[in-house]
Amino acid sequence: MTTAFIAEKLQEYGFSIFLGEDIVAREFISGTDNEGIEKGILRAQQKGVSSTLLKQMNGVTGCMGVLETHRPGKTIALRFDIDAVDVSELATSEHFPFREGFHSRNPGCMHACGHDGHTAVGLMLAQWLYENKASLTGSFKLIFQPAEEGTRGAKPMAEKGIVDDVDYLLCAHLSFIASSGELVIDPQQFLSTKKLKVIFNGKSAHAGAQPHLGRNALAAACQATMQLLAIPRHGSGISRINIGALHSGQASNVIPDRAEMKLEVRGETDEINDYMFQQVKNIIAGCSLSYQVEYNISTEGQANSLLNDEELIKLLGKVINDVPEITSPVQHRLFGGSEDATVLIKRVQQKGGKGIYFIVGADRTSGHHQSDFDFDEKMMLTMFKVYCQMIMHLSNQQN
Repeated sequence: MTTAFIAEKLQEYGFSIFLGEDIVAREFISGTDNEGIEKGILRAQQKGVSSTLLKQMNGVTGCMGVLETHRPGKTIALRFDIDAVDVSELATSEHFPFREGFHSRNPGCMHACGHDGHTAVGLMLAQWLYENKASLTGSFKLIFQPAEEGTRGAKPMAEKGIVDDVDYLLCAHLSFIASSGELVIDPQQFLSTKKLKVIFNGKSAHAGAQPHLGRNALAAACQATMQLLAIPRHGSGISRINIGALHSGQASNVIPDRAEMKLEVRGETDEINDYMFQQVKNIIAGCSLSYQVEYNISTEGQANSLLNDEELIKLLGKVINDVPEITSPVQHRLFGGSEDATVLIKRVQQKGGKGIYFIVGADRTSGHHQSDFDFDEKMMLTMFKVYCQMIMHLSNQQN
C-alpha cells in the first residue's frame, strides 16, 4: 500500500514511475517472507489499490520516480527509506500520534524510526521538483527504498543498476544522533555489516535407545554460539558480533535434526567486517564437522562502511547557512550503526559519481525502535529545505 501511494503521488507530480523488477534484481532479494507478501497483497486489494500497480510490483515493494528537465545537466538522485519496524505502537492518550489519530493501524508494525517522515519529505520534493523544473537542469531520480531495517533493500536495487548513471546521490536521516536545530554534516563510523542465517541439518534419533544414530544439530549450533561470541576482536577498529536467534528441537526425547541461527557481524571498515565474516564461516564449518552435521550460511542483509565525498561535504556546509532552522551545525559525530544506503552510495562512487549521507536533527519522545517513538515533525520541513538548497546548487553548476 505504501509503494502504491508513493507511485500514485509521483505520477500526479509528473514523474515517470518504475516498480518491481524494473528497479530490483530479484535474485539479490534476501530474507523473503512469502506469507507476509501474500498478506500484504491481499490487504492492498481490500483497500482498493490499483490492480495495474500491483501487477507492476509483482510482489516487490519500492518505487523510483524519474523527472527529466530535457536540458543538459547532472543526474541527481535522492534516496528515502520507506519501511516500518516490528514494534507495536503505544495506544494511550499520552502518545501524540495516537491522540491525534495517525498512529499505526497494524499490530506489531509501526514507524518507529522516522522513515515515514523521510517518505513525506521525498514526496514534498517530488512536487517541488515538478513545479520548479523550468529553472533546473539534468534529470532527477527519487528512490523510495524498502527493507532498510535488516539492511536488505539497497543491494537488490544497486545490483539492478538504477544508480549507475547517477552523478550525485543524496541521503539523510531524521533525528537519531541529533536534536532539533542540529545537522550532522559528515557522520563517522558507519559500520559495515552482514546479517546471516545459518541452518544446521543433522539426523533425528531416539535420545534414550539409539542416541548414537543421531546427529545433534542443536549441539552443533550451541557450540558454534559460544565460539562465535569469543571471536577475537579486530585491533584496527570496531568489530561486533551478535547471535540474535536460535531455534531448534521439538521434544526432550528426540535428537534435534535441525537448528536455525540468525546472527550479524559488523566492522568499522569493510575489511574488518570481512574478517569477522571469515571467522564466522570457519567456526560454523568446524562445529559442523565436529558434530557430523551439514550446514548452510546465507546472507540476509548487508551494508558498507562509508566515506562521504568531500565536494558534497563542503557544499552541505555552505548551503545550511541559508536554512535558518539549522542553528547548531555539527561537522562530525559518531553514527555507530549500519545503514544500507551505503550500498547505493558505494555503487555510485564505484561508477564515478559522488554521494553523501547526513543527519537532520529532530527531538524525539524516546529512542528509535521503541513503542512510544515520535519526532519533531517541524524538522521534516528543515530536511526539505536542505535538500532543495543542495539540488539547486548541484543542478545549476557549470557542467
